[in-house]
Amino acid sequence: MNGDDPAGRPTAPPGPLEPWPETVRWQPISRDLIWVELIRLGIGLAVALVVLGAAWALSGHWLLGAAVGVALLLAAWRTITIVRAVRAWGYAERDDDLLVRHGLLVRRLSIVPYSRMQFVDVSAGPLERAFDLATVQLHTAAAASDARVPGLRPAEASRLRDRLTALGEDRAEGL
Repeated sequence: MNGDDPAGRPTAPPGPLEPWPETVRWQPISRDLIWVELIRLGIGLAVALVVLGAAWALSGHWLLGAAVGVALLLAAWRTITIVRAVRAWGYAERDDDLLVRHGLLVRRLSIVPYSRMQFVDVSAGPLERAFDLATVQLHTAAAASDARVPGLRPAEASRLRDRLTALGEDRAEGL
Protein backbone atom coordinates (compact mmCIF):
# COMPACT_ATOMS: atom_id res chain seq x y z
CA MET A 1 0.00 0.00 0.00
CA ASN A 2 2.83 2.35 0.83
CA GLY A 3 4.85 1.41 -2.23
CA ASP A 4 6.65 -1.59 -3.63
CA ASP A 5 9.70 -3.39 -2.36
CA PRO A 6 12.51 -4.28 -4.82
CA ALA A 7 10.73 -7.56 -5.71
CA GLY A 8 7.60 -5.62 -6.71
CA ARG A 9 5.49 -6.73 -3.73
CA PRO A 10 3.35 -4.06 -2.08
CA THR A 11 4.59 -2.91 1.32
CA ALA A 12 2.44 -1.85 4.26
CA PRO A 13 2.88 1.58 5.80
CA PRO A 14 5.12 1.51 8.88
CA GLY A 15 3.52 1.73 12.31
CA PRO A 16 4.15 4.71 14.57
CA LEU A 17 7.10 3.07 16.35
CA GLU A 18 8.22 0.20 14.16
CA PRO A 19 10.56 0.96 12.62
CA TRP A 20 11.80 4.22 14.06
CA PRO A 21 11.31 7.10 11.60
CA GLU A 22 13.64 6.52 8.65
CA THR A 23 14.01 10.20 7.79
CA VAL A 24 15.79 10.87 11.08
CA ARG A 25 19.53 10.61 11.73
CA TRP A 26 19.72 9.02 15.19
CA GLN A 27 22.61 9.90 17.49
CA PRO A 28 23.65 7.03 19.78
CA ILE A 29 24.63 7.52 23.39
CA SER A 30 27.98 6.44 24.82
CA ARG A 31 28.46 2.73 25.41
CA ASP A 32 30.25 3.67 28.65
CA LEU A 33 26.77 3.99 30.16
CA ILE A 34 26.70 0.17 30.14
CA TRP A 35 29.52 0.16 32.72
CA VAL A 36 27.76 2.76 34.87
CA GLU A 37 24.57 0.69 34.91
CA LEU A 38 26.46 -2.56 35.55
CA ILE A 39 28.25 -1.01 38.53
CA ARG A 40 24.91 0.21 39.91
CA LEU A 41 23.53 -3.30 39.47
CA GLY A 42 26.61 -4.79 41.15
CA ILE A 43 26.25 -2.51 44.18
CA GLY A 44 22.58 -3.40 44.58
CA LEU A 45 23.29 -7.09 44.10
CA ALA A 46 26.13 -7.03 46.65
CA VAL A 47 23.86 -5.45 49.27
CA ALA A 48 21.07 -7.96 48.55
CA LEU A 49 23.48 -10.92 48.67
CA VAL A 50 25.04 -9.80 51.96
CA VAL A 51 21.61 -9.45 53.58
CA LEU A 52 20.28 -12.72 52.14
CA GLY A 53 23.52 -14.59 52.83
CA ALA A 54 23.62 -13.42 56.46
CA ALA A 55 19.98 -14.33 56.98
CA TRP A 56 20.56 -17.73 55.36
CA ALA A 57 23.65 -18.38 57.49
CA LEU A 58 21.81 -17.45 60.68
CA SER A 59 18.57 -19.30 59.99
CA GLY A 60 19.67 -22.03 57.61
CA HIS A 61 16.24 -21.97 55.95
CA TRP A 62 16.30 -23.29 52.38
CA LEU A 63 14.04 -20.48 51.11
CA LEU A 64 16.78 -17.94 51.78
CA GLY A 65 19.22 -20.08 49.79
CA ALA A 66 16.69 -20.16 46.96
CA ALA A 67 16.35 -16.36 47.22
CA VAL A 68 20.13 -16.04 46.73
CA GLY A 69 19.87 -18.16 43.59
CA VAL A 70 16.94 -16.13 42.28
CA ALA A 71 18.83 -12.89 42.95
CA LEU A 72 21.81 -14.18 40.94
CA LEU A 73 19.56 -15.27 38.04
CA LEU A 74 17.80 -11.89 38.01
CA ALA A 75 21.17 -10.12 38.03
CA ALA A 76 22.32 -12.18 35.04
CA TRP A 77 19.10 -11.33 33.19
CA ARG A 78 19.43 -7.63 34.08
CA THR A 79 23.03 -7.62 32.82
CA ILE A 80 21.84 -8.73 29.39
CA THR A 81 19.00 -6.20 29.34
CA ILE A 82 21.29 -3.36 30.41
CA VAL A 83 23.55 -3.92 27.41
CA ARG A 84 20.61 -4.07 25.01
CA ALA A 85 18.78 -1.14 26.64
CA VAL A 86 21.77 1.19 26.37
CA ARG A 87 22.11 0.32 22.69
CA ALA A 88 18.40 1.16 22.18
CA TRP A 89 18.81 4.78 23.38
CA GLY A 90 19.10 7.46 20.73
CA TYR A 91 18.16 11.04 20.05
CA ALA A 92 17.67 13.19 17.00
CA GLU A 93 17.50 16.94 16.57
CA ARG A 94 15.02 18.17 14.00
CA ASP A 95 14.00 21.68 12.96
CA ASP A 96 11.09 22.00 15.41
CA ASP A 97 11.53 19.20 17.94
CA LEU A 98 13.81 16.73 19.64
CA LEU A 99 13.16 13.00 19.34
CA VAL A 100 14.29 10.59 22.06
CA ARG A 101 13.91 6.83 21.67
CA HIS A 102 14.54 4.02 24.11
CA GLY A 103 13.16 0.73 25.31
CA LEU A 104 13.35 -2.93 24.42
CA LEU A 105 10.07 -4.65 25.15
CA VAL A 106 8.12 -1.42 25.37
CA ARG A 107 9.59 1.02 22.89
CA ARG A 108 9.15 4.66 23.64
CA LEU A 109 9.49 7.55 21.24
CA SER A 110 9.27 10.98 22.86
CA ILE A 111 8.87 14.00 20.63
CA VAL A 112 9.48 17.25 22.48
CA PRO A 113 8.70 20.47 20.56
CA TYR A 114 11.29 23.14 21.26
CA SER A 115 8.51 25.66 21.92
CA ARG A 116 7.18 23.52 24.82
CA MET A 117 10.48 23.29 26.70
CA GLN A 118 10.59 25.21 29.96
CA PHE A 119 14.17 24.44 30.89
CA VAL A 120 16.98 22.01 30.16
CA ASP A 121 19.00 20.37 32.92
CA VAL A 122 22.42 18.71 32.72
CA SER A 123 23.36 16.39 35.56
CA ALA A 124 26.13 13.91 36.33
CA GLY A 125 26.27 11.71 39.41
CA PRO A 126 29.51 10.31 40.84
CA LEU A 127 29.48 7.19 38.66
CA GLU A 128 28.65 9.18 35.55
CA ARG A 129 31.47 11.63 36.29
CA ALA A 130 33.90 8.73 36.80
CA PHE A 131 33.10 7.61 33.24
CA ASP A 132 32.99 11.19 31.84
CA LEU A 133 29.23 11.10 31.17
CA ALA A 134 26.27 13.40 31.74
CA THR A 135 22.49 13.34 31.34
CA VAL A 136 20.41 16.01 29.61
CA GLN A 137 16.91 16.33 31.09
CA LEU A 138 14.23 18.29 29.23
CA HIS A 139 11.41 19.79 31.27
CA THR A 140 8.10 20.77 29.73
CA ALA A 141 4.80 22.06 31.09
CA ALA A 142 3.41 18.51 31.13
CA ALA A 143 5.45 16.41 33.56
CA ALA A 144 4.59 13.21 31.68
CA SER A 145 6.30 14.51 28.53
CA ASP A 146 9.67 15.22 30.11
CA ALA A 147 12.45 13.41 28.25
CA ARG A 148 16.03 12.64 29.13
CA VAL A 149 19.12 11.69 27.17
CA PRO A 150 21.64 9.83 29.36
CA GLY A 151 25.16 8.75 28.50
CA LEU A 152 26.41 11.89 26.76
CA ARG A 153 29.94 13.24 26.96
CA PRO A 154 29.93 16.53 28.94
CA ALA A 155 30.86 18.59 25.88
CA GLU A 156 27.98 17.09 23.87
CA ALA A 157 25.61 17.52 26.83
CA SER A 158 26.56 21.21 27.09
CA ARG A 159 26.22 21.72 23.34
CA LEU A 160 22.80 20.04 23.32
CA ARG A 161 21.66 22.03 26.38
CA ASP A 162 22.74 25.33 24.80
CA ARG A 163 21.16 24.49 21.43
CA LEU A 164 17.88 23.33 22.97
CA THR A 165 17.72 26.38 25.21
CA ALA A 166 18.34 28.74 22.28
CA LEU A 167 15.80 26.97 20.08
CA GLY A 168 13.28 26.91 22.92
CA GLU A 169 13.63 30.64 23.43
CA ASP A 170 13.33 31.34 19.67
CA ARG A 171 10.21 29.17 19.31
CA ALA A 172 8.57 30.51 22.49
CA GLU A 173 8.83 34.11 21.25
CA GLY A 174 6.41 33.25 18.44
CA LEU A 175 3.66 32.20 20.88
